[in-house]
Amino acid sequence: MINKKYLVWFNEISKDDINLVGGKGANLGEMVKSGFPVPNGFIVTSEAYYYFLIENNFRIQIKRFLQSVDVHDPRQLNEVSQKIKQLILKGKVPADLAKRIIDFYDQLSSHLKHCLVAVRSSATAEDLPGASFAGQQETFLNIQGEANLINNVRNCWASLFTPRAIFYREEKKFDHFKIGIAVPIQKMIQSKNSGVMFTVDPITNDKSKIIIEAIYGLGELIVQGAVTPDHYEVDKRTLKITHKQINRQEIQLIKVGNLDKQIKIKESLQKRQKISDEKIISLAALAKKIHQHYFFPQDIEWAIENNKIYILQTRPVTTIESKEKGKKQKEETKINLPLIIKGDPASPGISSGYARIIKSSKEISKVKMGEVLVTEMTTPDFVPAMKKAVAIVTDKGGQTSHAAIVSRELGLPCVVGTEKGTKIIKNGLVITVNGKTGEVFKGGLNKQIKNLEANSSFLTRKSFSYAAGMIKTATKIYVNLGEPELAQDISQKNVDGVGLLRAEFMISQMIGVHPKKLIKEKKEKLFIEKLSHGLAQFCQAFNPRPVVYRATDFKTNEYKNLIGGKEFEIEEPNPMLGYRGCFRYIHDEKVFELELAAIKYVRNKLGLKNLWLMIPFVRKVEELQMVKRIIASHDLVRSPSFKLWMMAEIPSNVILLEDFIKVGIDGVSIGSNDLTMLILGIDRDNETVAPAFNEQDKAVLWALEKIIRTSHKYQITCSICGQAPSVYPELTQKLVDWGISSISVSPDAIEACRELVYQAEKRRMR
Repeated sequence: MINKKYLVWFNEISKDDINLVGGKGANLGEMVKSGFPVPNGFIVTSEAYYYFLIENNFRIQIKRFLQSVDVHDPRQLNEVSQKIKQLILKGKVPADLAKRIIDFYDQLSSHLKHCLVAVRSSATAEDLPGASFAGQQETFLNIQGEANLINNVRNCWASLFTPRAIFYREEKKFDHFKIGIAVPIQKMIQSKNSGVMFTVDPITNDKSKIIIEAIYGLGELIVQGAVTPDHYEVDKRTLKITHKQINRQEIQLIKVGNLDKQIKIKESLQKRQKISDEKIISLAALAKKIHQHYFFPQDIEWAIENNKIYILQTRPVTTIESKEKGKKQKEETKINLPLIIKGDPASPGISSGYARIIKSSKEISKVKMGEVLVTEMTTPDFVPAMKKAVAIVTDKGGQTSHAAIVSRELGLPCVVGTEKGTKIIKNGLVITVNGKTGEVFKGGLNKQIKNLEANSSFLTRKSFSYAAGMIKTATKIYVNLGEPELAQDISQKNVDGVGLLRAEFMISQMIGVHPKKLIKEKKEKLFIEKLSHGLAQFCQAFNPRPVVYRATDFKTNEYKNLIGGKEFEIEEPNPMLGYRGCFRYIHDEKVFELELAAIKYVRNKLGLKNLWLMIPFVRKVEELQMVKRIIASHDLVRSPSFKLWMMAEIPSNVILLEDFIKVGIDGVSIGSNDLTMLILGIDRDNETVAPAFNEQDKAVLWALEKIIRTSHKYQITCSICGQAPSVYPELTQKLVDWGISSISVSPDAIEACRELVYQAEKRRMR
């Protein structure tokens, strides 16, 4: 028979029932019993969650998933989280439990029309005086109907295993199976205004103040940090308003039909004070009473509907610091560095580090130990990255945003509401963040930068390598790539772009079919879509850094390996010197047109203007002229954002380089492998003669120097994309001395090459 403890009404519980209903649930019950204006509701308790696990026999499977995960590896963490959540979401809610939930829901709805409810999560280790992380589990608003309610209860259970929740429990050394989750189900308040208030100043720890932050609409946007709220300060003793900061709000979250939607706020209301002075004082009075009830500073969520104030939840403030620490920080407040930007102080402290710009939670793996995380706003998914950072800077949000709350929990300096921090602060720039004054400075504090470079406990070897790799060189360091799945990871390295994006891997792995076969079957669209998708992955990862796409350079024997290839390819005795590169585009224009269509789509439709084009194996000047006409006929015209390069890999490219340049190109890239083979007449794949292959042969060096110096003379860029610079440090010195514009290397050689170039440039300047 179902346990009576599986479901309870708010008025049946108190602050002593945390193990049954979690911190959030216990506080809701405590406030209802004490007469505070809390919307009514009931709780599906942690006992019900454990009952669900037992009935579905999930414990063993979840334990197995968690045993091998490295929580500091975002990929592993996300993968395990997905597996566990899918397991729970497919689990069956026991029939007797489901019936009981529906019975309680009917009573809450007064047996009439099903009411709208908020379905919240309340883990038994959250909102405790010693453990409180904002937004670990999910909340679902405006839920209506029996089936929807049951599904969202299950969604809340699954959210106990979000990546950030797993990470947090591991960090706190909590047993995953001793932490339960309860689900408070509360009548929905359609907030005209909502917000958060603290019964102590969370930045200065001034206990004489009540801090109130307010926005239009539902409160999710304030916690997310998606909008910057109004900020009001009230004297706790006199309940007089001592300070007001009114911030512009352009969007609000409200119920539209059956959905929660972000809608634009009327221009005339955007800059107005969000609530009246009378309501500010009423809220402060309520906050003071709640503080007195708990005898401890509180973080309180509130909402206003039909001019009535409701308290949605309260939790203890867990980030109160000692007076001694505050005094020490006050002494260190003055910083003699250039000010970059100012925002709102959100978490006290001062830290220096390399800036890491993050556009979304999908990029958190880019953050290295000891960096300053700079982003538009954080969400709970950012927590593993925030643990690595030494400070946080956001464009949006206030002192009650996710970034602010978690930064205080972690003891990280944090500045929020800078508006343009992600645009003004440059990636890799050393900055200093003062979380107490809301200021961000250019440069670092000497003591902290020395620690950054020398203290192995502060910086892992991997992240130290990155920090050292942030050195700048006049010669650009590019990377050679072909696999889209590597783009995101490689883009976080200290690299200036993709100097050689090979088409062949994308076509063979992502498409796998000979383009002529697709043309014959009228499936050209498939080729264009697949290639566009691959190109876009690189361009998005590296944007705004250039991605130089080398058009297809399959040899006939390689094309044959594609599906349908044997039907369209001839037998050649020496494919390397045969039907390939530019010659193929001119004589088989339809295939080249598919590539051009994909490039055009990525640049024009997706707006990724960092995609350039490079033409390989151009034997004659006339061939370059003809292929340029084909490119121009597809409205791809050279411009500041669209560069056309030519591979320099044939002796004729060296001898007649001036003539090739006069046809109209923006740059050349030396293919040192093919160029060496063709100058020396050696097939390096032939083991008999391969030992004679030498990229430092005098004839090859002469050709390299001539290409670089000729490029300089005609003011076009000159790159090299063969393996020689990675293998021969002395060659790198020569390339820098001759004035090469960029060097493109394999991903594993980026840091080493940057260091070689840096040293070469230093020697050159002596």
